[in-house]
Amino acid sequence: MRVKINVSGIVQGVGFRPFVYRLAVRNRLAGYVRNRGDAGVEILLEGTAENIESFKNSLNAEKPPLAQIDQLKSTELSGKNEFGKFTIYKSSDEAENSGSIIPPDIAICNQCLAELRDPKDPRYKYFFITCTNCGPRFTIIERPPYDRENTTMREFPLCGFCLKEYEDPANRRFHAQTVACPTCGPKAYLTTNTGELVQTEDPVRLAGKLLSEGSVLAVKGYGGFHIAASALKEKPLERLRSAKHRREKPFAIMARNLDATKEFAEISSKEQELLASPARPVVLLNKSPSYNLSPLVAPHLHNVGVMLPYTGLHYMLFDQVSDPAFVMTSANPPNQPIVKDNEAALKILGGTVDYFLFHNREIAHRCDDSVMRVHGNRQVFLRRSRGYAPAPIRLKQKSKRCVVALGGELNNASCVLLDDKAFISQHIGDVENVETRSFLQKATAHLQRLINCHGETVACDLHPKFTTTNLAKAMAEMDGSPLIQVQHHHAHAAALMAEHGLDEAVTVVCDGYGYGTGGEAWGGEVLFCTRESPEFRRLGHLEAQRLLGGDLASRYPVRVAAGMLSKSGVDVEGWLAKNSQHLPHGETEAQLILSQLKKGAETVETTSCGRVLDAAAAVLGVCFERSYEGEPAMKLESAALAGKDILELKPMLHGDVLDTACLIEEVYRNLGRVSTASLAYSVHSYLAKGLAVLATQGANAKNVKNIGFSGGAACNQILAELMRETVESAGLRFFVHEQVPAGDGGISFGQAVVAGFSRF
Repeated sequence: MRVKINVSGIVQGVGFRPFVYRLAVRNRLAGYVRNRGDAGVEILLEGTAENIESFKNSLNAEKPPLAQIDQLKSTELSGKNEFGKFTIYKSSDEAENSGSIIPPDIAICNQCLAELRDPKDPRYKYFFITCTNCGPRFTIIERPPYDRENTTMREFPLCGFCLKEYEDPANRRFHAQTVACPTCGPKAYLTTNTGELVQTEDPVRLAGKLLSEGSVLAVKGYGGFHIAASALKEKPLERLRSAKHRREKPFAIMARNLDATKEFAEISSKEQELLASPARPVVLLNKSPSYNLSPLVAPHLHNVGVMLPYTGLHYMLFDQVSDPAFVMTSANPPNQPIVKDNEAALKILGGTVDYFLFHNREIAHRCDDSVMRVHGNRQVFLRRSRGYAPAPIRLKQKSKRCVVALGGELNNASCVLLDDKAFISQHIGDVENVETRSFLQKATAHLQRLINCHGETVACDLHPKFTTTNLAKAMAEMDGSPLIQVQHHHAHAAALMAEHGLDEAVTVVCDGYGYGTGGEAWGGEVLFCTRESPEFRRLGHLEAQRLLGGDLASRYPVRVAAGMLSKSGVDVEGWLAKNSQHLPHGETEAQLILSQLKKGAETVETTSCGRVLDAAAAVLGVCFERSYEGEPAMKLESAALAGKDILELKPMLHGDVLDTACLIEEVYRNLGRVSTASLAYSVHSYLAKGLAVLATQGANAKNVKNIGFSGGAACNQILAELMRETVESAGLRFFVHEQVPAGDGGISFGQAVVAGFSRF
């Protein structure tokens, strides 16, 4: 009997061919297995029907842990048997099928880590030790199929020792494309900030010592450079904040291990699971009472972003020092992509760091760290990138068409939707300049090549001036494809519904800004959406508030607070006088704001939840300037964790609008009488319960049982928990994101879903 099997899914770069080889030999089958140019795998089997059936049964049941089989196409062939044994064939460039993908980068496995530490092992102290089960995948491949010559490992021919393991079916490095050793593999080296080589036999451990002593280093990893520094000393962090123009934005840190992490942070079982997973994301952990890192790591926040080492190089940095952790933040100029090339790093980062820890393997595709937090026992993505991208999100229904979606403008990622799989790119960032736009284009094109799907439809945001909107229009025109523009908050809601397989839902969508259907500034919305309709119903929203000074108001919350307080008969003039030092131009600016209020000058209004949280942060003195995205809201959440709902305000509804000016007035009038922590908590309680009431009223009117919470504010644990309590007490089901970011990193997914599932 002769059978050909085509396998699609994540089946290249995960040890699948060696697994198939061993399985075929075990079942006494002849034939071959080979990778294909469409990222799938082709298997030809010759043998008895019984043995072939046994092979098929074991294929899915025993597959490698990182493999994912989406589809098996089996075809019985005619003719006589042609093969005397089973062989791993040279890969084919054929690309007939779509939907397979190269796996994400994977953290070093325990077996390789043990070899790294074994003085008798030939790879002892080799910083890039990997095997079939671990190491880089997505960041090194230039095109499928996943063979060494199609990756940046092609510059490093295998030595005799590595080749012997590569060809040995019993070895776990059998056909491992990243296999290397100190003799034949990439080399690490240390230089000064001008590129002058530092003579040392152990550049990695010396780099660790330099970090511990207070130097700032650029460290090249799998997907780009990190800027690293001591997490204990203030001087290098002061330098780093000055150089990166990050006065307050928290730095991610890399801890040496879980035990060291427990010295300064609290870790739940779910957080420990994420930290130690093969994806190795940055996980936001609550600071413990014994927190002893520099206050400059995560200023004025209750949590700190921690990741564990995910390469041999990272582990070795800690070998000869006692530091519990190093700061390890993405190396990128403001609003630009992470730096990935050696020459560019010298040019861009030379004025920031003291030393460079380089290696000489090229990075094909930059990829930032993923960032997560945990609400109760639920994971929440703040950024989905290294370790997760480009593995697909599996949907419960199949799309009507293949869609390429380009997302929004900030914290962006693109998405390709094909059948029941959504492939989301690595983190792109803020698409506001040429460099990031180019990164978005290249990353999206690469994603399409890997999947072998070039899109029948292009989707983007409704905003006419977004860079992504203009890029999408150009793509659609060039390819002759339909262009579908999706309202920002509708995309958030659609993403949440698709993630949970919901046909209809009422979704609360809260964030900083989204372009409304009439050009308004939305951001605190209650929407009713159905899976197959490109339209939605706006069932309610937060009260519109004035943005005095337009975009300036989103940077300086005093402006929003003044506008909200002016509605309540509060002495705004006196309040502004006390807080004018928190405006760039002091009293002069405060007087201008007062003049605008008195004249009733026309200003932009917004229903943004983010701006309400900003105003509360300013009134409470928690934050007066947004120096990074979400800063006032994040600091308000940190302040609120120690409080309780003292005010117990009942939601004030005017039809389908939740009053928010009354909230800020109550906060102001209770200053000094109620603790800052409890006032901050009361703000969260009022908004969560008020929006939940609007949503439950809308759901009951529509006879809908599903209520969701999406948008950047859904990353706020207090809002999410309080909203869940209110919704579930009303007998309805409550949904939040667990597989894609609730913020703008999930927008492209929502756009693709609307364009792919709706009936147009």
